Amino acid sequence: MAAARSAAGAALILLAGCRGPAMPDAGESNRGAEAPSPPAPVLPAPATAAAAPDRKPHPGTLVEATSAQAAAQVVHSYFDLIRAHRYAEARRLWTGGGEGSRNSEAEFAAEHARYRDYRAEISAPGPVEGAAGSSYATVPVRVHGRLADGKRFSQKGEVTLRRINDVPGSTDEQRRWHISGIAFE
Repeated sequence: MAAARSAAGAALILLAGCRGPAMPDAGESNRGAEAPSPPAPVLPAPATAAAAPDRKPHPGTLVEATSAQAAAQVVHSYFDLIRAHRYAEARRLWTGGGEGSRNSEAEFAAEHARYRDYRAEISAPGPVEGAAGSSYATVPVRVHGRLADGKRFSQKGEVTLRRINDVPGSTDEQRRWHISGIAFE
């Protein structure tokens, strides 16, 4: 009983400290005094590769199109599309509008249709490297889930992405990140 009274008393003390600013009595004047401004809202900081390497960037975060983070966003999109069974769209994220996958649309769909559940954990991308007018980035990934027969699977690998640098004659499409290869262990 005494413990219950102590807990209730502690709760009342805490509540007393949570009251808003004191209002002036009816007889007091508030002239010349500025009303206190409400505190600024505290918003969560956007996710960064260092803070959450396997998470997508915060939706409001702008990412430079040439950055490794932009390459990682393509990888996120790719595996999200595979998981949603939107295989034609996923295939188009490969170089050459999908030709880089080395599969026709039907072959690509058949290859991925064997999965009942397909999930990917994407880690922080490596640095962007350049060669012969192109930039490359690698993004570590682990895929896991279940095959159509119910068996579990898990694989680690790397997705390699390529984009043409801003050189004369290059198109907007060529200057976007595209998947050029995926290698699983």
